[in-house]
Amino acid sequence: MKYSFANDYAEGCHPSILEELVVSNFDQQQGYGCDSHTQSAVAAIRMRIHDPSAAVHFVSGGTQANLVVLSSMLRPFESVAAATTGHIYTNESGAIEATGHKVEAVPTAGGKLCPDDIKPLLNKARGHHAVRTRAVYISNATELGTIYTYKELSDLYIFCKENDLLLFMDGARLPMALAAGGGDMSLTDIAALTDVFYLGGTKCGALLGEAIVITNEELKKDFEYHLKQRGALMAKGRTIGVQFDCLLRNDLIFRLAAHANKMAGKLSEAFRAQGFPMLVDSPTNQIFPILPNKLVAALHQNYEFLDWQTVDNQHTAIRFITSWATPEEAVDECIEDLSRLV
Repeated sequence: MKYSFANDYAEGCHPSILEELVVSNFDQQQGYGCDSHTQSAVAAIRMRIHDPSAAVHFVSGGTQANLVVLSSMLRPFESVAAATTGHIYTNESGAIEATGHKVEAVPTAGGKLCPDDIKPLLNKARGHHAVRTRAVYISNATELGTIYTYKELSDLYIFCKENDLLLFMDGARLPMALAAGGGDMSLTDIAALTDVFYLGGTKCGALLGEAIVITNEELKKDFEYHLKQRGALMAKGRTIGVQFDCLLRNDLIFRLAAHANKMAGKLSEAFRAQGFPMLVDSPTNQIFPILPNKLVAALHQNYEFLDWQTVDNQHTAIRFITSWATPEEAVDECIEDLSRLV
């Protein structure tokens, strides 16, 4: 059986989460997120971002989080700006457009947006004949594994405030971004420099689930109605609450993310040692080595991974992703196979 480096959700969940789910299974609890486990997780997030008034809501997955948040933010004639690599533009089957809102995508360096990328969208010559850009969507880590610095996010947030834009961060891999070496931001910084973000669980040790965190007072209003209308308000909300309560205890979520990053870093060093360049420099759990096509085909015999981008007739950039559960033995074996094939 091939070992999979295709994604970071191939495994189920961390054993401690399974244990918590079993132990709490027969506790009678209120529904729709009013249970004690969910409330404990909410309190933990508020404490970590030093904002006792933050609105925290749990949903099942990233696409659902993006859809509910952005549709709640935007009026019918408003749009969202995103990078061309952004998940809402490339990987969600038009989920945002299906809510009636255009995604205005712009090419970016390394998957990150900056003010200069967005400025052209704000100067539409035909005014109300075109959609009005209202929200800015970013991912951290990005779909290329890169991360925002404090200054980059601060500059973007200030620009958004100056131009009446709302800033939303997709945090499906936010634990990896915060656990990355060389990063200079905390969860508190993320909360202070966005209007809404979410902390991902699906790719960080949970069975499923993302935690949406809203700090903008206006956006908090009526958000529960949007959750219910979009089918995102779970009767058994406890199933996600238990998981986040466990993940936030003793920094488990960030320790799991650090492990994923470490395994990717080890693979990255091995590819570089063989003389292969990277499409981008990623400090997180996604790496993009550029390899000869013959080597790509040979690696596909034993491993699952994504052929990301054609570089030229002879070379392809591939994507390897490690997870919270990737065993170091699997990484070592892959490195040995790489050396043998080269």
